[in-house]
Amino acid sequence: MEKNEQLLGLLVAKQIIDAPRAEEIKKAVLKNKEDLSAYLLSQKIIDEEKLTELKASLASLSYMNLTDTDVPEAILTFLPEEIAKTYKIVCFGRDNKMLKVGLVEPNLKAMEAVNFLAADEKLQAQYFLISATSWQKIFKQYQKIEEEVSSALEVKAKEEGEELTVVKTETEDLNSEEINSAPVSRIVSVIIRHAVEARASDIHIEPYAQESRVRYRIDGILHTSLTLPKSIHKAIIARIKVLAKLKLDETRVPQDGRIRLVVNAQEIDFRVSTLPLANNEKVVMRILDVSKGAPGLVELGFNKLALRRIASGIAKTSGIFLVTGPTGSGKTTTLYALLTMLNKEGVNISTLEDPIEYEIKGINQSQVRPKIGFSFANGLRSLLRQDPNIIMVGEIRDEETAELSINAALTGHLVLSTLHTNDALGAVFRLLDMKIERFLLSSTLKTLVAQRLARRLCENCKQETTLTAEALSEITAELKNTPEAVIKEELPDLASLDNPTANHKVYKAVGCAHCENTGYLGRVAIAEVIEIDDKLREIIDSGDKNLNIEMVKKIEDFCSIKQDGIIKVLQGQTTIEEVLRVIES
Repeated sequence: MEKNEQLLGLLVAKQIIDAPRAEEIKKAVLKNKEDLSAYLLSQKIIDEEKLTELKASLASLSYMNLTDTDVPEAILTFLPEEIAKTYKIVCFGRDNKMLKVGLVEPNLKAMEAVNFLAADEKLQAQYFLISATSWQKIFKQYQKIEEEVSSALEVKAKEEGEELTVVKTETEDLNSEEINSAPVSRIVSVIIRHAVEARASDIHIEPYAQESRVRYRIDGILHTSLTLPKSIHKAIIARIKVLAKLKLDETRVPQDGRIRLVVNAQEIDFRVSTLPLANNEKVVMRILDVSKGAPGLVELGFNKLALRRIASGIAKTSGIFLVTGPTGSGKTTTLYALLTMLNKEGVNISTLEDPIEYEIKGINQSQVRPKIGFSFANGLRSLLRQDPNIIMVGEIRDEETAELSINAALTGHLVLSTLHTNDALGAVFRLLDMKIERFLLSSTLKTLVAQRLARRLCENCKQETTLTAEALSEITAELKNTPEAVIKEELPDLASLDNPTANHKVYKAVGCAHCENTGYLGRVAIAEVIEIDDKLREIIDSGDKNLNIEMVKKIEDFCSIKQDGIIKVLQGQTTIEEVLRVIES
């Protein structure tokens, strides 16, 4: 009602109606539950163009009358017809790097879609309010273009003596020129390019009742990037299926495929997964930048105690080195960092991965393909015949892979792998659940790492803050249980365990252009590392039920994931909220 009040007030101010007439109109609109603009036009109180001009001033937009305007095809088709139709929006002009866009109603989703497409060509959009009549006049030009194309095809067919027929086109019959010329193709290209530029790890394209939503996973969190008309969703999914060489006519079962594209002069791999939903398909694309190398352990953020334990673990010539944590906690990235450290002339390193995320020169990397029988277990059998020194198995998923990994470690190989457990010690119990004998486990396990990825604070916008009494109490309690040696190494300026913020600033996330207004830029590993020494080996072998973290703390210095996270809060790398979020997840 506030907008109605403003519009009626403006009509009175412009002396188009008087105050008593405004009250009458207000009552009539409320009584009939009618749209004010429709009522004003039906009663011929004001003409459409003048009404649009007044509404433009209320919305702080420029007004434009397009009823006698012809728009060049190249400018009109910058916006796909479906977007123009759904949002009642048209592109009607261009001045250097400025696009002129007409809206029937101020619509944030429409502006978002235009800005998204314009940014790809480094253009800016200038918005004008136009009447429904202006929009219809311009929109009809889409049909005119289609009619001209159809007419040209008919003439060509008659010249060649052929009748026009509808042909069901198979994926392989579409050439790249035909695919890339489509407006939908450009939307898909823009979605992909923006995802890569935003450092996204995944793209989600999801159908809803009235719209299609595009979300990017950036630093582990999903963000809505674009909302498109529902009518264009199937075409976008079909375009991605064409790129990934998936079956266009199969919408009943999930499909998986891969795409390799050059984006901003870099080779990027996309792992594509489709999923049938109630009335449509969803697509998720995992982004794998094969051109960039794996980050190092220091770059990932491991503390000094963890770095020493990890270096000791990979220096061994045999045994099992396990990295644990939930999905998306950076386990595979840590393995790649270890492989890079181990990659020397004198050793043969072979891997089994799903998928290969980084390509490392000098390492024999193999992609498992369970659909054709090339699983982790079968691949591991083959790798053992390849004379390896070091084997990396992407994940120990079943009893067979676990048993083969143990046997490989027993026969003089260093085996690196991952497990889905919440903490480092959980790996022992998980392997026992997989029916691995205790004596085999105790003699082969060397190092256990558990980790999470917390978002790093953006250095451009982070602001100093004060902790709540509850958060300060929690930090103090954890620091008192952290090994003294770790605190001295990581927080040498810590004045008092009872007042940890006296010499250390704590920051909060704010948000700026550098970090997409999230307040975070990149991620840092928070981890715990257990070295399996003789005492722990004896406890595992004997089946001692007292095998727990308290027992580990008595045997060796132990810094938990939470304690490592709190240290990174006091170092100004992340926030306490972020540490608690990833630990609880």
